[in-house]
Amino acid sequence: MEASRYPDGSITYPGHPYGPGGREPVGTVDLSEYGAEVVTWTTSTATPPGVREPNTIAIVEFDVDGEPVRAIGQVTNEDVEVGDEVRPVYCPELRDPEAGIREPASQEWDGFRFEPTE
Repeated sequence: MEASRYPDGSITYPGHPYGPGGREPVGTVDLSEYGAEVVTWTTSTATPPGVREPNTIAIVEFDVDGEPVRAIGQVTNEDVEVGDEVRPVYCPELRDPEAGIREPASQEWDGFRFEPTE
């Protein structure tokens, strides 16, 4: 979960070639080393082919040295509430690549899910 840090101290996830004020990043931050708080969440019951159903998704906010950074992603389980503390956990397969109509190799998606810490 690599975020970009900019000269003014702001951090964005995902990173962008240009940040606030049109400046290029000066470094990166690995958000997987931080915990976050659930800001809001929803559960989708009509998911794309190969994505688990139901699929709970949350917007979370990290505090990186006093700088807020928001991210969106799947939650590891359906039991999540606003204000819950979560941590990113790597998931080698966010969807079943065999379930779509495209070439399976083009559907291999890895990434992070958010897991409640309590």
